[in-house]
Amino acid sequence: MSRPLSGRNPRPLPVRELMAVSADGSRLHVEVHGQDGAPAVVLSHGWTCNTGFWDAQIRDLAVDHRVIAYDQRGHGTSPAAGPGGYTTDALADDLEAVLAATLEPGEKAVLVGHSMGGMTMMAASRRAGLREHAAAVLLCSTGSSRLISESRVVPLRAGAVRTRLTRVVLGARAPLGPVTPLSRRILKYATMGAGSAPDRVDTCARIVHACPRGPRVAWGHVLADLDLDEAVRELRVPTAVIAGTEDRLTPPVHARAVAAALPDCLGLTELAGLGHMTPVEAPEAVTAKIRELVTACLPVRGTAEAEGNEEEVA
Repeated sequence: MSRPLSGRNPRPLPVRELMAVSADGSRLHVEVHGQDGAPAVVLSHGWTCNTGFWDAQIRDLAVDHRVIAYDQRGHGTSPAAGPGGYTTDALADDLEAVLAATLEPGEKAVLVGHSMGGMTMMAASRRAGLREHAAAVLLCSTGSSRLISESRVVPLRAGAVRTRLTRVVLGARAPLGPVTPLSRRILKYATMGAGSAPDRVDTCARIVHACPRGPRVAWGHVLADLDLDEAVRELRVPTAVIAGTEDRLTPPVHARAVAAALPDCLGLTELAGLGHMTPVEAPEAVTAKIRELVTACLPVRGTAEAEGNEEEVA
């Protein structure tokens, strides 16, 4: 299957590409990198992004992990949504479809979500698919509610005016157009820390500008009214949280609230000076946290079966 280069960095071709089919018939582009039998990691990107957002993690982890990344509905090479449209339930449906298409029954994986990808994990917290397959979860730069009231993208004092303007920004229908020096500066201000390297700003700009307008607007409306507070309290697997201290889209107040509500929180890591795009801004830190979760929470395949057999013999 061929794939467009727009918005993506060059990297080795994935071991396998497939389409997972969600509950409403929506098709989801899925990539599987690394070797069969290696510890599994599932990556779920955020609003306006695509699998290219995870290039640094894929390059590092695929050496000794099986890395599964997919394009959220309407993003990247996943077609526009089917009858289920754009909802948090659809996010959960899509994650379950990807897990079912790529993991064996009962096989565990570390699930990683950035921004809307983290909201995907929250939305799926009660789902059988997540509870069957999630050994641990990493939530990066995300929140569960009050996104527009807490956002600092609009440079005004907190209040009704800022909230209304933020809602307008999230639902703006204007095309993003080609990446320009001005659009790069705007994107850096809104989504990245002041010290972000130019090449990483360019990477994020190309990815975001490649997002189709229709899904971008539809998901923007979903995010504006997001309320997953109860779902966070049902995410009953070991979960770590990462946030950038200078995140304007989902300021650290969200990460702190999520960490406090999680039943099994493994800790909150706040990355000083970083913005919203933590996996791109600080790839080493995010990848190290993923590896830490794999080591701590993901059993070596076959170990549980072997222990079970020993008990039967005894």
